[in-house]
Amino acid sequence: MQSTINIITKYFPSITEKQLHQFGQLQELYSFWNAQINVVSRQDIENLYEKHVLHSLGIAKVMSFKPGTEILDVGTGGGFPGIPLAILFPECQFHLVDSIGKKIKVVTEVAQAIGLTNLTAQHERAENVLSDYDFIISRAVTRLKPFYGWVLNKVTKNQFNDLKNGILYLKGGDLEEELAEFGGEYTLYNLSDYFSEDFFETKKVVHVPF
Repeated sequence: MQSTINIITKYFPSITEKQLHQFGQLQELYSFWNAQINVVSRQDIENLYEKHVLHSLGIAKVMSFKPGTEILDVGTGGGFPGIPLAILFPECQFHLVDSIGKKIKVVTEVAQAIGLTNLTAQHERAENVLSDYDFIISRAVTRLKPFYGWVLNKVTKNQFNDLKNGILYLKGGDLEEELAEFGGEYTLYNLSDYFSEDFFETKKVVHVPF
């Protein structure tokens, strides 16, 4: 196995034994569920901790959510970035949505198996979610401009974190054209500033304040 849990403790050395155990269960759980419902590419399942878990935790290098923060994960797929972040921030509330029901089944089963009590999952389109959240997170679901439109009315004005409430979007590659198309305010964070693996060379977090 090329990707092991050690890559998590390398960058997050202060996680608890409980969190370490929860992270440690993910490989077996996703291998099991992925064989039935394809939520992670077959070649990526061996690199789960680097390409999915640690990638998701890139948001945590940019924003350390304070207790009580409520976060919506749009287009979560099999639970990324929501599940790794819910493990890391047990005092925050995460709501994961996806328009494909079988993917939400995987999210629910994995969350239950590792004992996540701060996470809910819903088979729903983002536009139809009625609640407000402090942050909207996602991983390259679509271009930023339409995504912004989906979540425009879902961010609360109650600010108490270090970054302004808004979107924290995991994206990769050359974003110049996409960000120009978006035309709004944003801050770009390079994950290569936090993680040394080649995979993160072009990976970024885009923060869009509301």
